[in-house]
Amino acid sequence: MTSSARAYGILAEYDTPADIMHAAEKVRDAGFRRWDVFTPFPIHGMDQAMGIKNSRVGWFSFVGGATGYTLGMLMIWFTNAIDYPLIVGGKPMFSPHAAFPPSYELTILLGAFGALFGMLFLNKLPRLYHPLLKHRRFALATHDKYFLVIETADPKYSESDIRQLLECSGCKRVEMVEE
Repeated sequence: MTSSARAYGILAEYDTPADIMHAAEKVRDAGFRRWDVFTPFPIHGMDQAMGIKNSRVGWFSFVGGATGYTLGMLMIWFTNAIDYPLIVGGKPMFSPHAAFPPSYELTILLGAFGALFGMLFLNKLPRLYHPLLKHRRFALATHDKYFLVIETADPKYSESDIRQLLECSGCKRVEMVEE
């Protein structure tokens, strides 16, 4: 790494899921806002240890589904009652019962799109570059190591305080990651 590179954050390495869980609780309790944990597999209880609230992806899915249902009903109503009114057997120009199947299908389709694009938006994806991906030891996050990174963009960032906090949490290695 060159000395002119900007610092991204401090990376700490742990050996066990219990160690990373304990460290996440300490970092959460210290009040940091811009930090993350990387593990080879999902760890039960990590959400609570990190203080993560429920995901907002469900709202994107709900808005997409409601939009799909409304568009389906409006499309059938417009087609039958205004665009091409055709009286068949004295039946009404618009019946919500007949319009339900295509509206239901549009509810599912746009709900799925809402969930997909909401997830991409909330995770800021696609992200083609991340400073951690060029860090040599970070590749072990897919094998048997657990990592915690605190970004320099965090309002409470202080390199010496963070190093002390991470070392007290039982990490095996603390390193600075540059962009």
